[in-house]
Amino acid sequence: MISSEIDYLVRLMSKLPGLGIRSARRIVLHLLNNKEKEMLVLSSEIKQVAELVQFCSICGNMDTKETCYICLDDKRDKSIICVVENVGDLWAIERSSVFGGQYHVLGGVLSALDNIGPKDLKIENLVERAKNKNTKEIILANSATVDGQTTAHYLADQLSECNVLISRLAQGLPIGGELDFLDDGTITQALKARSEV
Repeated sequence: MISSEIDYLVRLMSKLPGLGIRSARRIVLHLLNNKEKEMLVLSSEIKQVAELVQFCSICGNMDTKETCYICLDDKRDKSIICVVENVGDLWAIERSSVFGGQYHVLGGVLSALDNIGPKDLKIENLVERAKNKNTKEIILANSATVDGQTTAHYLADQLSECNVLISRLAQGLPIGGELDFLDDGTITQALKARSEV
């Protein structure tokens, strides 16, 4: 039905998160129908970003410089480091505009099933940063998955010798969430982490 080049492009697009083969086909068709305005511009931008973007040498964020804009910002609190699993988590916290400290991107979580051990993550770098006399608190912002919680416990153990406060993100009821639609684990955590009114 379609040329092998177009079919290959559709299959490549379908590998992106959140896209199936049908969505990828619609996107490719849209781009092909708008070659000059969108497709060529998009392909040029993708190439440029691929050549320029690198991981920050301090925290692991993505930027076009060796040290990212967050690490270079003198207005940020350098005594607090928020540990996240990946750059997407960092971006999510930044979107909230409530955290004004530094970050540390682990590059994943410990996972026996996926063969990811401590050496595969940026844990040693985190411990070194925690040993800095200016660091006062490490916030573990791991996901509430089994692997995320295992990683958080491992990090807490590794950081126990450092002279820093180790804290975790609160977990429980989401704002606007209805009890009837929540899983048992979320309700259990919300009850355990309840606070006085």
